[in-house]
Amino acid sequence: MSNTPSLRIAFLRFLAPMMLSNILQSLSGTINGIFLGQMIGVDALAAVSVFFPVLFFFIAFVIGLSAGASVMIGQAWGAGEPDKVKAVAGTTLTVALLLSAAIAILGGLFSRELLTALATPANVLDAANSYTRIMMITMPLTFVFILITAMMRGVGDTVTPLLALAVSTVIGLVVTPALIHGWFGLPTLGVASAAVASAVSNLLTLAWLHFQLLRRKHALAFDATFLHAMRLDRALLRTVLRLGIPTAIGMVVVSLAELVLLGLVNGFGSDATAAYGTVNHLIGYVQFPTISIAISVSIFGAQAIGRGNSGQIGAIVGTGLEMNLVLTGGLVALGYLFSRPLMGFFLVDGSVIELAQELLHISLWSMILFGMATVFSGAMRAGGTVWMPLLISVIAITLVEIPTAIVLSRAIGIKGLWFAYPITFATMFVLQMAYYGLVWRKRTIARLI
Repeated sequence: MSNTPSLRIAFLRFLAPMMLSNILQSLSGTINGIFLGQMIGVDALAAVSVFFPVLFFFIAFVIGLSAGASVMIGQAWGAGEPDKVKAVAGTTLTVALLLSAAIAILGGLFSRELLTALATPANVLDAANSYTRIMMITMPLTFVFILITAMMRGVGDTVTPLLALAVSTVIGLVVTPALIHGWFGLPTLGVASAAVASAVSNLLTLAWLHFQLLRRKHALAFDATFLHAMRLDRALLRTVLRLGIPTAIGMVVVSLAELVLLGLVNGFGSDATAAYGTVNHLIGYVQFPTISIAISVSIFGAQAIGRGNSGQIGAIVGTGLEMNLVLTGGLVALGYLFSRPLMGFFLVDGSVIELAQELLHISLWSMILFGMATVFSGAMRAGGTVWMPLLISVIAITLVEIPTAIVLSRAIGIKGLWFAYPITFATMFVLQMAYYGLVWRKRTIARLI
C-alpha cells in the first residue's frame, strides 16, 4: 500500500478514535477537578495534587511498557501470528501485575511516610494520605486498564479502547459526586471519593471489556490461550523493556524540564504563572493529534515490518507528516483565530489575557514542528530503534530548550521563555529527520519477534 487515499483512510480510521480518547480523558480529569474544588474546596485539590508527581512516575513506566509491547504486538499481528500477540501481551501484563502488586502493598503500608517525605503541608496531610493510600492499593487495576487499552492498538483496534474509556468516564463522573455527597445511600468519603471512584470505574470497565472481548473473539480476549501466556518469558520481556524504557525516560525528562521552566516563570510573578498555565492547557489540546499520529505511525510501521513490507514505511511516514500538517495545523490556525475568547474561558484580568495571548502566538505554531519530529521517532520505534531518537530529544531539551529559556528570559523577559519552544522543536525536527533519512532508512529493518 503506497501513500494513497486507501492508506489515508485507514490512518484516519485508526487515528480518530484515539484522538477522541485523549480528549475524553483530559475532559474527565478536568471535570473531576471541578467536582473536588467546587464540592469540597481548594484543600481537596491540594490534597490530590500532592500525589500527582508519584502517579506520573508510575504512569510513565506503564506507558513505556505499553509502547514496547504495542510495537511487538503490531509486528506479530502484521505477520499473522495471534499466538505471539498473546505471548507478548501475557508477559507484559504479568510483569505489570507483579510490579503493581508491590506498589499496592508498599503504598498501603507506607503512604503517609511517602507524603511526609514529599513535604506535604500539614493541613492537607490526612486527606492526601486517604487519597494516596487508595490510589496505590488499587494500582493493579490502573495498570491493567492502561496496558490492555494500549495493547489493543497494536492489533489495529482503537474503537474498543475509546468505548472502554467512555464507560469508565461515565461511571467515574457518577460515582465521584455520589461519594462526595453521600447520594444513593453511599458513604460520604470526602477527598477519597475520587480515588474510590477511579477504582470502581476501572474494575467495572475491565469486567465490561472482558465480556466484550470474549464475545467478539478479540485477539486480546482473556481466553485459555491468553491465561496460558500469563508468565514471565524473559526473552520477550527483555525486548519489551528495551523498547519501552526509553519512552518512560523521555516522559520523565520532559516533566523535569517543565519543572525547571515553571521555576523560571514563577520568578516573573503570579500573572506570568497564570498565563503559563493557561497557555499550556490550550497547547495540551493541540498536542493530542501529534501524540496520536506518532502512535499511529509506530503501529502501522510495526505491522508493515511484521508483514515483511518495510518498504511501506516511507509512505506511512509521508501520511503521518501530511496528517500532522492538516490536523495539528488546523488546530493551530483555530488557536490563532480564537486566541482571545479561548483565554477568556480561563482568565478575567485583561492584562493577563493580553500576556497569555502573546505567549500563545509566539509558541503555538511550533507544535507542527514537534508533531513532525514525533512522526520520525515513531517510525524508528516501529523498527526497534529507540535510544537514538530518545538521545536526540534529550539533547534538544537539556542543551537547547533550558539554556535558551534561561538566556532569553534574562535578555527579553518572560517572552524569551516562549521563544525557547520553537527553537527547541525546530532543532528536534531537523535532527530526527536527518537521522531517519541519512542513517535509519539505509539500514536493514528486521522483525523483533
